[in-house]
Amino acid sequence: MTEADLYTLYKGVYVPTCVHPPQSLQYYEEFTFRPNDILIVTYPKSGTTWMQEIVPLIMSGGDPASVETLPNWDRVPWLEEQRACILNLEERPSPRMFATHFHNNMMPPSFFKVKPKVIYVMRNPKDVFTSSFHYYGMTSFLVKPGPQSEFLCKFLDGQVMFGSWFDHVKGWLNAENKDHILYISYEELIMDLKDSVARISQFLEKSLDAEVIDKIADRSVFKNMKQNNMSNYSAVPREFMDQTKSEFLRKGIAGDWKNLLTASEAKHFDAVYKDKMKNVKYKFVWD
Repeated sequence: MTEADLYTLYKGVYVPTCVHPPQSLQYYEEFTFRPNDILIVTYPKSGTTWMQEIVPLIMSGGDPASVETLPNWDRVPWLEEQRACILNLEERPSPRMFATHFHNNMMPPSFFKVKPKVIYVMRNPKDVFTSSFHYYGMTSFLVKPGPQSEFLCKFLDGQVMFGSWFDHVKGWLNAENKDHILYISYEELIMDLKDSVARISQFLEKSLDAEVIDKIADRSVFKNMKQNNMSNYSAVPREFMDQTKSEFLRKGIAGDWKNLLTASEAKHFDAVYKDKMKNVKYKFVWD
């Protein structure tokens, strides 16, 4: 099926219609934030699931029940998805934890007025592309990627769900008020997970001793998180997400693009990246 069959064009970007029906998008537009809300923001396949594991563990002081009793899409729900409408989020005690894949310029009015805490996670776009290529192939609600070269063109042009990686990252890096935003990368999480947990907990004003930070980091190591049935999407029916084709949580590494992109594709990717990011004043870990 095509983009016209499976996607809705919302504020200039594609969103999968089956999980973002009109009522959920309206709910998002009218959502009222609180100042102490915690919002995880990512471009898809950039570490959302990982952060949905880490943040609840931090906020619970390392209690494993925080990630073992609810699937991650309910413990840290996406505000733009249909389940947000039925979870009674207005009744949840503070601090509430949410996620979104939306661009900065797509945020609802309440976000800019209230300025909740934001954790923005970035990932090397080549690895985002690689993870997306596998993911699109195992879902029924996304357009099949087709030949790798064609999907690469779509990805670089932003003709994929949630639009352009370049626009997403640049929009959030150029947010008008950055005091309430923590920028962190997938690669930093891989390089030093304990330090990353400590940084995130400090940003969230959650005082944790070294033993608890170690415990959270160990629990959040990719191989351990992958075993958590509340985080590995094993509960999703195969007709929506067929993990016999590709696991949802595949490798959790940096540099997996080297196993997918050809030399010429990588060179083309680099040229597009250099052009689109030339005016961005931010030191990315993968550069």
